[in-house]
Amino acid sequence: MFVFSATPVFCLFSQTEESLPLGPLLGDMAVIQGDTALITRPWSPARRPEIDGVRKALQDLGLRIVEMEDENATLDGTDVLFTGREFFVGLSKWTNHRGAEIVADTFRDFAVSTVPVSGPSHLRGLCGMGGPRTVVAGSSEAAQKAVRAMAVLTDHPYASLTLPDDAAADCLFLRPGMPGVPPFLLHRGGGDLPNSQEALQKLSDVTLVPVSCSELEKAGAGLSSLCLVFSTRPHS
Repeated sequence: MFVFSATPVFCLFSQTEESLPLGPLLGDMAVIQGDTALITRPWSPARRPEIDGVRKALQDLGLRIVEMEDENATLDGTDVLFTGREFFVGLSKWTNHRGAEIVADTFRDFAVSTVPVSGPSHLRGLCGMGGPRTVVAGSSEAAQKAVRAMAVLTDHPYASLTLPDDAAADCLFLRPGMPGVPPFLLHRGGGDLPNSQEALQKLSDVTLVPVSCSELEKAGAGLSSLCLVFSTRPHS
């Protein structure tokens, strides 16, 4: 398990169970904003036992836990994109409208809009935040359709950047929260997605930090599925 706090930077590691082969994809198990963690209800019943370890880790960090108790709701965390101003929830194979409603009920201080996602992808597999006001999206029809829907739904002006690879848009924009340290962007590097590296260089207001997850990609992993990000420091 990899839990990441962006203000300042903290990491928590714990071993995943061998009986849960998709356990490393903990990004689907919770949606976190501030000191609140919404524990999700994955579409696949086989993945729901993964929730227990994530819940315990977040409780140990002092976060307020909200449970999804509606059996009609499904929600994967990687269908949720937080821009810093609002939430977009992808309505996909993995996440339904009731799941999106629970996101809105949990995080009432923010607008929550739903975005149709076609095909097998999660929303975060198609688009992400490349900076404080920049949405990055892949070049596929599904990705472009999603980002157009977001542009119609939002009241905030976002710049947009199209990347050749959908997977390159699954990146993590992070503010360390330490004096003199600029925001940075964790993104798939040239060894994974060489065709998108030139376009990523256009994101001049962030420090680019390339990483590789080519092996975990075989299990369907993108960067957003491999970690949970905090926007505030958890309690000790």
